[in-house]
Amino acid sequence: MSDGTVEHGGPDAGPAIHWDFSTNANPLPLPDALVLALQTADRRRYPDPAYAALRAHLAAQWACEPDGVHITAGSSEAIRRLTLAASLQGVRRVWVPEPGYGDYRAAAEALGMTVWGWRDEPALCEAVQRPGHDGEPVLCWLCDPNNPTGASLAADTVQSLVAALDAGAPLIVALDRAYTPLRLRGEDPVVTRSASRFWQLWSPNKALGVTGVRAGAMQAPGLPQDLATSSWQAKVARSVAALAPSWVLSAEGVALLHAWHTEPVQSWLADARLTLAEWAAMQKAMLTERGWHCAPSDTPFFLATPPWLHHRATEEAGLDWSAQLNTGLRARGIRLRDATAFGLPGVFRLSVQAPVAQRVLRDALASWRPSQPDGHRYLDKDRPA
Repeated sequence: MSDGTVEHGGPDAGPAIHWDFSTNANPLPLPDALVLALQTADRRRYPDPAYAALRAHLAAQWACEPDGVHITAGSSEAIRRLTLAASLQGVRRVWVPEPGYGDYRAAAEALGMTVWGWRDEPALCEAVQRPGHDGEPVLCWLCDPNNPTGASLAADTVQSLVAALDAGAPLIVALDRAYTPLRLRGEDPVVTRSASRFWQLWSPNKALGVTGVRAGAMQAPGLPQDLATSSWQAKVARSVAALAPSWVLSAEGVALLHAWHTEPVQSWLADARLTLAEWAAMQKAMLTERGWHCAPSDTPFFLATPPWLHHRATEEAGLDWSAQLNTGLRARGIRLRDATAFGLPGVFRLSVQAPVAQRVLRDALASWRPSQPDGHRYLDKDRPA
């Protein structure tokens, strides 16, 4: 079991960050409509503790009942609350994607639950055929698109999970949709009928570029009428509601979620995705020219492997060089996201940034050298055989 500490991108205890490639937040300037909504949020009064108007607003967007919308302080709080609710209803086994967001595992391990990390979708589909042992229920986490890979789920995987639920498998499927609004290519593999069987976690602050405003919502799965009040799944939903802190969402958070689906903000987000797709191509091309390998991604973040990790003879030294690079650039006000905590040592998860930031990164990479004398052989455009 880990100590519960989860590594994140963004601000840390170091010097000021001038060029941040470590956080997945949208780097574009905020739309005027969102700025106005946040500025005019009424901070003098408590929000409605039931968030009735906000829940009705979100329910209308998602074509569900307001009772099925649970307001949260962002996805991290939602992950902790849903995991606790499942544990209180007897769930002791949790499946998490690996690589994946660390809070899924941390939330389960903090409660003494057994965690299995699924590394590929065929393995998950196989496990779905036998969820748990002796009929024990399972909480299964998904993230689409995934963090840190930016990869989307296969439609067949989604259908396997739905089929298992239809067959009565003791399974809670929780789908983290934090990056759905930032999908740059492809189609959403989770169609309406599938989504209605899953818990869906939404937190638009990354897509809207305001990660400092912690706001989100969970959409509970729809249940057949004969299970709507008596099943253990329904009891989990009631636990989620009962475990919510009073006034879990601030006035700014309420304003953010109300503004999210308005036409001006959605129009801005659509344009932002086009810009980010262009910037992503530029950033990957710059890194590729320097010998880096950039993995495919459907989002404005991706995994990038530096050139020295391609060469088996330098594997041990290469991990050290990645650490040196991370430390050296951080001292210069450039923050990367070391993917070691994701189980990918020496690799970096990089968010797409504006061209000016990309030029700063390019120049920093060009001037950096590892402490080992032979390290320069694996930099610049030189690619190991």
